Amino acid sequence: MSGALAGEVADIAVVGSGPNGLAAAVMLARAGLGVTVYEGADVPGGGCRTSEVTLPGFRHDVCSAVHPLLSVSRFFRSVDLDRRGVRLLHSPVVLAHPLDGGRAAVLRRSLDDTAAGLGIDARKYRRLLSPLVGDCEGILSSVLAPLRSAPRSPVGMARFGLIGLFPASDLVRQFRTDEARALFGGAAAHSMRPLRSPLTGSFALLFTMLGHATGWPIVEGGSARIADALIAELTDYGVEVVTERWVRDLGDIRAGRATLLDVSTTQLVSMAANRLGPRARRGFRRFRYGPGVCKVDWALSGPVPWTAPACREAGTVHVCGTFEEVALSELEVSAGLHPERPFCIVAQPGVVDSSRAPDGRHTLWAYCHVPPGSTLDMTDRIETQIERFAPGFRDLVMARTATTAWESEMHNPNHFGGDIGGGVATLRQTVFRPRVSWNPYRTGIDGVYLCSAATPPGAGVHGLCGYWAARTVLKDLRIPAASESWQRVQETG
Repeated sequence: MSGALAGEVADIAVVGSGPNGLAAAVMLARAGLGVTVYEGADVPGGGCRTSEVTLPGFRHDVCSAVHPLLSVSRFFRSVDLDRRGVRLLHSPVVLAHPLDGGRAAVLRRSLDDTAAGLGIDARKYRRLLSPLVGDCEGILSSVLAPLRSAPRSPVGMARFGLIGLFPASDLVRQFRTDEARALFGGAAAHSMRPLRSPLTGSFALLFTMLGHATGWPIVEGGSARIADALIAELTDYGVEVVTERWVRDLGDIRAGRATLLDVSTTQLVSMAANRLGPRARRGFRRFRYGPGVCKVDWALSGPVPWTAPACREAGTVHVCGTFEEVALSELEVSAGLHPERPFCIVAQPGVVDSSRAPDGRHTLWAYCHVPPGSTLDMTDRIETQIERFAPGFRDLVMARTATTAWESEMHNPNHFGGDIGGGVATLRQTVFRPRVSWNPYRTGIDGVYLCSAATPPGAGVHGLCGYWAARTVLKDLRIPAASESWQRVQETG
């Protein structure tokens, strides 16, 4: 069936065209349902957009730039990304974390090569990561699914969970080198939590494990190619993606059978008006968001002159210094402060993708964590951190564009307070996300479902929030056996 034409009521309405909304739309269109996608911005894609935000010819990823979860997503494995023009590029170094004195912690695809660069910590690193990398598929099948799902690899998941439950500050106590401690500290800081908080160790394990098992690829030409691929498949099914259509109330749209919302919980409560019951409303209002981010894009006249050679080969660079410096930065943010020396995540696609900028030029993308809703432009502090490990960096800047946390929400309301993670990663919100409910995708309103990063498995370009929400819709609608058969093929394929 095709999407709804003007004046028609589609079987399914999807609000929001980020990766999760598009994934849900693809799943339901494949099942033979008529779908219409509504997007408030003038360009679809949500966190997967690419734009010339500095100078003509310099293509910058607006939000997500590096995609460690893309190739391991059971949803994206069902999409022929190569045929749709999505080419994943891997840098020679997965991740570099510079330290003073021209040193750097270096994560390479090879576990042995990475361990070899950690000196006296090499043996401990291998002992910790080797079992996880060997069972990565089984572990991810649980990590990227609702927690009520039975683990495919109970032993692997138990090993990952028992270690990852603890704070990153506990995890690094076994290591003695600055390099090993910084490597795990930077990976753990993706949690946007103080590194002494429970579960931050799981982020350290997850991202280092992914670095060895699948890498941290970027997309040739920009992250928008991912959204383009999903929209192309939707077009094949006759699905319409309607842009510049803000949906502020559920009454603004009509759907014959179900509505899926790729929105924040705050937006959901606002859109639902009086349709939410008291218990559901309280549950959604208790949902907590994490820190915001201040992001800067640069057009550069050449590559970043990192002092440590490995940083020049890395698609991603974590900039802050030692583990203790990373931990202090995240602690300050949690206390409502703007760090003088912020932890910065830097993406430099030009290492492997020359299409992002004119010949010899480069784009650079970086953000740091800030208090929710911050209006402070952190450009100078971010540049000072980069200059610390790459003297002469500022001399290369041809143009720059900064986006504060407040501006991030204005551009994309799903980033409440500038939180790109879809909600704070506390223990409670890992177990009960977005509220205490057996099925996290049902909102408590008949026919209305939530499919944003506020639902499991959370943030990242994997489409799985939309995938699992669509699975719930198909179950509730009792789709005929033919569609159920298609689902089983996808699960086993």
